[in-house]
Amino acid sequence: MFKKVISFSLFLFLIELAASAAHAAGTSRVRIMAGNLTSGNYQSYEEYGIRIFQGLDPDVVLIQEFNVGGNTTGEINAFVQAAFGAGYDWFREPGSDQIPNGIISRWPIIASGQWVDDNVSNRDFAWARIDIPGDVDLWVVSVHFLTTSATNRSNQAKDLVESIEGDVPAEVFLVIGGDLNTGSRSESAVQRLSAVVETSGPYPSDSEGDGTNANREKPYDWVLPEADLEAYSTDVKIGVFTFPNGLVFDSRVYTQNELDANFSPVRAGDSGIEGMQHMAVVRDFLVPSGSAGPMVDWALY
Repeated sequence: MFKKVISFSLFLFLIELAASAAHAAGTSRVRIMAGNLTSGNYQSYEEYGIRIFQGLDPDVVLIQEFNVGGNTTGEINAFVQAAFGAGYDWFREPGSDQIPNGIISRWPIIASGQWVDDNVSNRDFAWARIDIPGDVDLWVVSVHFLTTSATNRSNQAKDLVESIEGDVPAEVFLVIGGDLNTGSRSESAVQRLSAVVETSGPYPSDSEGDGTNANREKPYDWVLPEADLEAYSTDVKIGVFTFPNGLVFDSRVYTQNELDANFSPVRAGDSGIEGMQHMAVVRDFLVPSGSAGPMVDWALY
């Protein structure tokens, strides 16, 4: 009898151990960020936006107004390495668009391109397929909707959904993100996007709420996963801070000591510098990433 009790206790222990190992070894954190963080008079990336990228340490960035200096390959490479680190991959809309969209990734971009946005002349919809850890690739779309009217944004969303439904394979994770310039969470554009991604919240926020424009009143910027990826959503944890639904990052809400300890090298005034019209938005996901560790041979017990 004593031997059976010990064996059963060991059996329960091994179940717990195997489950813990599967969780620890079988998932990878993927941090996805929407960032329209240009500043100054030329809608380009300067030290202020670069520091925010460094402090938030994203894995995948959906970037808008992707201008750096004269936009040579060397200048873009130098910017990506400075803001994110060596080895990051990137895609920027080809051609001469004034404020192109792009994608930056810690993992290899294995396919990329753009879908034409007939509603606007100076940027399109940039997309990339990324080989994230695990068996399922990530397909991301970086977008920058118009400020002109909700009707125009709705038309852009309609065209985007049609491109996604026509071109994105069913077996990948999908995220739409970037600067939607939406005045509310219930705009028609958001409702249209709900055909392919989750739009109902809860929404990323900080102590000032979920507004992402400069005065924190409107939800301009989004990271929108489809349902299968949303199921792997997890807290954003940076330093001592935890954001259960994701983070809207505004350097102005922290003391410089808090920034130094948790978001270095961000400076307190970076989010309020001249020309900085948007806050970064961050979502984290724990995705299955392969082997869950050694199998337990229950016959031994």
